[in-house]
Amino acid sequence: MKRKRVGVLALSGLALLGVASLAIGPATAAPQQVAGAAAHRHDDPVIVGHRGAPGYRPEHTLASYELAFRMGVDFVDVDLVPTKDGQLVARHEPEIGGTTDVADHKEFASRKTTKTIDGVSMTGWFTEDFTLAELKTLRAKERIPENRPNNQLYNGRFQIATYQEVIDLTRRLGKELHRTLGTYPEVKHSTYFSSIGNPTEPKLVAFLNRNGLNRADAPVIIQSFEVANLKELHKQVRVPLLQLTEASGAPADFVAAGDKRTYADIVTPAGLREVAKYAKYLGPDKAQIIPRDASDNLGKPTSLVADAHRVGLKVQPYTFRNENPFLPANLRSSASPTAFGNVFAEEAAFLKAGVDGFFADQADTALESLHDFLGH
Repeated sequence: MKRKRVGVLALSGLALLGVASLAIGPATAAPQQVAGAAAHRHDDPVIVGHRGAPGYRPEHTLASYELAFRMGVDFVDVDLVPTKDGQLVARHEPEIGGTTDVADHKEFASRKTTKTIDGVSMTGWFTEDFTLAELKTLRAKERIPENRPNNQLYNGRFQIATYQEVIDLTRRLGKELHRTLGTYPEVKHSTYFSSIGNPTEPKLVAFLNRNGLNRADAPVIIQSFEVANLKELHKQVRVPLLQLTEASGAPADFVAAGDKRTYADIVTPAGLREVAKYAKYLGPDKAQIIPRDASDNLGKPTSLVADAHRVGLKVQPYTFRNENPFLPANLRSSASPTAFGNVFAEEAAFLKAGVDGFFADQADTALESLHDFLGH
C-alpha cells in the first residue's frame, strides 16, 4: 500500500519543480507509476481536481487538468461558459480579464464593457462577445498571483480550452493511465445566459449526445448553483446531477423568479428531500458542513452530511486550498499569503465528518489526506 503514497508524492514533487512536459509535451513513462496510486474502491470518497490543479498551473487550462489527472484524481471540475458562436469553453467566469491576456490585445480594446450578471456588476471582457477563434488568440494567466506567484511562470503559455478538448484529453490520458477519467461540468450563470439568448444547457446536452456521454454510466456529473436548470436537465440526461449551494444568498433563478427561498432553505431536511428528486449529489460550501467559530477556527460539524445521506444524497463540498489565507486561523503556518498551512488537518476533519469527497486545488495533498483517512 505504501506505493500509492510514494507515487502521489513523486508527482507532487514534479509539480513543484515545474516540469512543463507534464502539461504540454508528449507523455512519458514515469507518470505510469501513478496509475496504481489512484485505484480507489468504488465507494471511497472522491477527490475532484477543482479547475484541474490550479495550485500549480493556471486554472481551467489543459495543463492544469492534465497535471491533476497525473497526480491521481479520476475527476476534474470544468466550469463552462458559451462563446459568441455557441461553443463551450472552460472558464470560471464569462469575464476573462482576470484570467487571460485579453487586456494586452489592442484589437479587442473596444470589447471591454460593464455587465450585470446575477445582480453583480462586472467590468471587463466576456466570452459571449468573442468567437472561439478569437478566444484562441488569447493566453491564460494566473488568477490569484498574490497567493500563487510561481504560477505566473506559465502566464502566456496555454490557450483557453474547449470542453471538447478537455474530454479528448481525458480520454487520451485514461488510455495511457489505464483508468476511467471523467469531468464534473458546471453550468455557470444559467439564468444570465438564457436571458441573453445564449443558454448553456442545450449545448451541453448536444455535446453529451455527440460524444456518447449521455448515459447513466458515463464519467460525467453535471453541476449548477441554480435549481430550475438542473430539474430540466434531469429530464434530458442520464448522467448524475450535483446541486451546488453557498453559505449565504440564494440561487439566481430563485431571485429572478421572485422565489424567496435561499440556499439555507435548500439544505434543510425538507429542502434536501426536494433535491434528491432530481440530483444524486450535493456540493455545499464547506462552511455549511463545518462552520468556523468567532476566532475563525474550525467549529463543530452541522447535521448536513447526515441529513443529506438520509435522503440518499452524496456530499462533496468545495473548495480546499493549501495556502494560508484559505485555511482556518489555527491551521495557518504564518501570515504569508503564499505559504502552505496544515491543510491535512482541515481535510481530515471533513473526511471524519463523513463527506463523500471534496473539491481541491492541490490534488496531491488532497489525495494524501484521503490515503491517510483510508489507512493506505
